[in-house]
Amino acid sequence: MTWSERLKELGIELPAVAAPVASYVPAVQTGNLVYTSGQLPFHQGGLAVAGKVCEGAEGVVKPDVATKAARQCILNALAAVDSLVGIDSIKRIVKVTGFVASAVGFTGQPQVINGASDLLDEIFGEAGKHARSAVGVAELPLGAPVEVELIVEI
Repeated sequence: MTWSERLKELGIELPAVAAPVASYVPAVQTGNLVYTSGQLPFHQGGLAVAGKVCEGAEGVVKPDVATKAARQCILNALAAVDSLVGIDSIKRIVKVTGFVASAVGFTGQPQVINGASDLLDEIFGEAGKHARSAVGVAELPLGAPVEVELIVEI
């Protein structure tokens, strides 16, 4: 089964590649690796959610919402890969780097980035197992709660 067929089986449609918000391209290839730029949780042309991630406080993004945003980020990253080399050329997922705009005291970054990692596992199985970093930051572009980068082997 190809990755395209797997996505169809799961009922997942890759979004259109998000337009860069600054001076960069969505993805580049060097040798047998493709690196994506940081992908925000854009959905249908805008941020799906904005704000810092925190448990319990009002006016911020709850961890479960941020986890869904990380899932959207990884779909956007896969769309960038697909637009450059085709999704079916992916041999394995190498590395995920996730950034979480964290309110003071929030330490659940790994659980938030699980939204990205779990989806990669669901789609790619063993080929989706990857190295990962989950980092808390003060701010992200456009007020996004999460940003994800991806490295894949083709």
